[in-house]
Amino acid sequence: MSTSKDAQPTGWTGWVVFAAVLMVVAGGIWAIQGLIAVFNDNLVIFGTEGAILLDVTGWGWIHIILGALLVLAGILVLRGNMFGRIIAVILAMLSIIVNFVWMPVYPVWAIVIITLDVFILYAVIVHGREMKSL
Repeated sequence: MSTSKDAQPTGWTGWVVFAAVLMVVAGGIWAIQGLIAVFNDNLVIFGTEGAILLDVTGWGWIHIILGALLVLAGILVLRGNMFGRIIAVILAMLSIIVNFVWMPVYPVWAIVIITLDVFILYAVIVHGREMKSL
């Protein structure tokens, strides 16, 4: 009977690394989108009834904060850190919920992101501990 100390990492560690790198890249993109929204805070939407002027500064700050959290979670998951795994799980679940809401607007993209989030959840929850042994 083997203990967790001498357990060999499985092939799923590759998925954990993929999930962590994906989180770092996505977090960076979210932060950049947030910076764009903060510095270019007036958004004009043209419709059939006229134009709407929106201030997107609040959404920009939300994207910056969530992006930074996602980058931090990705780095911590690579190190096998439990806090990083918890943040990764919370953000992946939030992403699934948001993409279900956006599914009528972008169905293919939402399904792709939900599928990636499910793989991220499985890799981080079930095999994330194996990153400590690498």
